[in-house]
Amino acid sequence: MATVPSYDSTINFKSMNPSHPSIRLHLSHHENPQGLKYQQLTIELTRKDRIIYPEEIADLELPSGIDTTCGVVISGRAPIWLHGYLMYELHPTAWVAYYEPRMYSAIVAATQTRQVKIGQVIPLEQKGDGTLCAGLMIVGPPDSGKSVLSHTLFKALLADHPDIYLQRANWDGEGNYVLESVFTEEQQEAFKAANKGGLTERFFPYHAQAILQLRRQKALVIVDVGGMVQPEKQPILEACSHYIIISSKPEAIPAWHEFCRDSGNLKPVAVIHSTLSECEIIHQQEPYVEITCGPWVRGQATEVPVSLLECVRPIVKHLVAEG
Repeated sequence: MATVPSYDSTINFKSMNPSHPSIRLHLSHHENPQGLKYQQLTIELTRKDRIIYPEEIADLELPSGIDTTCGVVISGRAPIWLHGYLMYELHPTAWVAYYEPRMYSAIVAATQTRQVKIGQVIPLEQKGDGTLCAGLMIVGPPDSGKSVLSHTLFKALLADHPDIYLQRANWDGEGNYVLESVFTEEQQEAFKAANKGGLTERFFPYHAQAILQLRRQKALVIVDVGGMVQPEKQPILEACSHYIIISSKPEAIPAWHEFCRDSGNLKPVAVIHSTLSECEIIHQQEPYVEITCGPWVRGQATEVPVSLLECVRPIVKHLVAEG
């Protein structure tokens, strides 16, 4: 059985910490469709790169006006240690739950009342106009750079579009944690092997439902769906609207067009010929962008080409800010 090697981090967080705070907490009051009143504590990371530092929570205070007789739902993309700190600080409240965007619900993690139970799924107040944002599949054969492209594209768009989501609809053990870690290549492969799952009959239907829920809330959902053309992925096709092919093998591209465009009726956004060389060659821009560029390798990834960003940005839904 593969094991994940330990490693020593050389990052000095304190020396990297800018002077201005990077975390804001917002409190709002809601009532769900079943009449359950709750408070939502939303985490906002204010820096453009969304980076925060551990010592910043030492001076972080909860917003005023929290009703301890009512439950609190914690929401927002942030490190687990920040979520843990907020859970601790909120222990006087009736119950604490975490927002689960893939279910548009909150999952109860702590309670001091019989009003809710640990593990209870609480449907939340519905928001938005009910329309779906784009669901963008990233597809292509193995070892072409799908996971790296998905993550790089997500990070490039996040600065200007905080309401986007990257859904990993595969079981290979590779995700944002690995891509953002200081693992060596050997450690990364060991981690992936130790956390690799397998296909079950519920896997793709589950992720398809998650994608649809996310598309009702977000501005864009990017979906990394793995490297094989499989009929079992039909639910994912039905849950998405657009696709990008990234391939290091030109002969594999037609099969993905047939699968996504012809069988799934998805709209092509781009075809990327993945290369290990640093280059950017645009072959066409209509009806979709076709480009040779690279490398799409962890730790060596290129920036997202402007031509690719320009064809993705128009499908990002512009959400109207609330109150």
